[in-house]
Amino acid sequence: MRHRFAAVSAAALLCLAGATGMAEAKPASLYAPSAMVFAVAKGGDAATATVVRASTLSCMPTAQGTHPDPKAACAALNSTDGAFDRLLAAPSPDRACPMHYDPVTVTADGIWQGSRVSWKHTFGNACAMNATLNGNAVFAF
Repeated sequence: MRHRFAAVSAAALLCLAGATGMAEAKPASLYAPSAMVFAVAKGGDAATATVVRASTLSCMPTAQGTHPDPKAACAALNSTDGAFDRLLAAPSPDRACPMHYDPVTVTADGIWQGSRVSWKHTFGNACAMNATLNGNAVFAF
């Protein structure tokens, strides 16, 4: 009688555990995923340019990654509302850059707030890039 009671109790616990597991299924996250890779490369074509530096950034649920200031970079990205061209500012008028062509391409690839992103912008040279991205936390790595 004891063995039968133990077997019935064990079976009841397994059924209850299985039902509880199904009833308590939760989504992995309440936030849309945001995980990005940013790169700065020498060359005018992102596919063939030589990457000189890169950084990773994840903004949800907390700012983290290899980026040196993930909180500031996430705040800057949030301010774009997904329009990454808003990362570009008018070049500083106080900064004079040489007129030689030595292209530098910046890229942003990954998932931003649940949507796939593949963005790039090419500058005439590193000085023009620095003048345009001056104060932009996203590419300050």
